[in-house]
Amino acid sequence: MTLLIAGLEDLLRRTVGGTAQIDIVKTAGLWAANIDAGQLENALLNLCINARDAMPDGGGITIETANIQLDELTAREHELPAGEYLSICVADTGCGMSPETLRRAFEPFYTTKPTGQGTGLGLSMIYGFARQSGGQVHIVSEVDRGTQVTMLLPRHIGAIDQVEPVQDTCDVHGAAGQTVLVVDDESSIRQLVHEFLSDTGYRVIDAVDGPSALKLLESGTDICLLITDVGLPNGMNGRQLADAARAVTPGLKVLFITGYAESVAVRSGQLEHGMQVLTKPFSMQGLSVKIAQMI
Repeated sequence: MTLLIAGLEDLLRRTVGGTAQIDIVKTAGLWAANIDAGQLENALLNLCINARDAMPDGGGITIETANIQLDELTAREHELPAGEYLSICVADTGCGMSPETLRRAFEPFYTTKPTGQGTGLGLSMIYGFARQSGGQVHIVSEVDRGTQVTMLLPRHIGAIDQVEPVQDTCDVHGAAGQTVLVVDDESSIRQLVHEFLSDTGYRVIDAVDGPSALKLLESGTDICLLITDVGLPNGMNGRQLADAARAVTPGLKVLFITGYAESVAVRSGQLEHGMQVLTKPFSMQGLSVKIAQMI
């Protein structure tokens, strides 16, 4: 766990940018937890993006881990069995949540962000990940005072696989001089993928919808890979964009990034050679491997 969070540190700082300062409080002797590393990576990225968006004028984000023992009373309050847990807490100094927003925070598709800037799935997916792992998520928030989100994951006792630090790079040598077009109407995902690919050596251009992406393709820019969401606004979905893009650039490689239901729909349309799907939520490590396989 310590290695995983350490491996994410640079990526988290780049994602948040210069407006917010991240402080990672490291705990020696941190217990192990039997969880999906990619989902935890995605959860931390989502929490840091939420924290950044809650502090448009800047502020601080603190990520703190700890080993905790829940007694019967405290465990009952968290709807968990008593026992030993790993605590991962992400706190910010942002605008905080109203009681109504806090009450609905884990509802799928509930979001206070403007249309096109959030799906409302981030916290609900984090909740699902924690519960699936045998743990829980708890939020404490106050308007104008900030928010603290704590994931509690049960301690794993016994043999564990050695986990290498998360590597947020792919084949940088192969990336040199190649251009990737990223299309997603959700700004947080578009920015995250853009920054990650830029840091791994690609030239990245992006668009918010199919028509604007098609204009970039028709401009004659040499693009080696199109990464697009499937559910796009303004009359052209990701699959339609891919077909139109291949009419302009035959054989263009296409990576669809999409939710599970849309992924099934895309695959049922029989993907052509050079087209692949990456299902949300995905980790940066998973994106790196997929792109390396395609290019």
